[in-house]
Amino acid sequence: MLSTIRTMNNRAASCSPAGNRSRSYSVRAYATGSKMNLDIRKNEEKVVDFVKVEDLKAPKAVYCRCWRSGTFPMCDGAHVKHNKETGDNVGPLVLERAAADK
Repeated sequence: MLSTIRTMNNRAASCSPAGNRSRSYSVRAYATGSKMNLDIRKNEEKVVDFVKVEDLKAPKAVYCRCWRSGTFPMCDGAHVKHNKETGDNVGPLVLERAAADK
């Protein structure tokens, strides 16, 4: 079964169950050169969110939210070029290891 989900930013996500335990997802932007962030925190130069995570192996993990990264799902800084070309303000999601309580 294949279904398409329309997201808030007019993107499409297709879902197809691969057995009972897992699902595979593919997401694509409709137009190259179009803005990814249409209405979230547009007053900021770049939208970057930092989240503290207890069970993170590395000290930091940086995830792409512009869908342009050559190392997707990890960020490679492609949002800088994307933002310059489109006037967008999208930035990465940064996961940081939370300090262990002693």
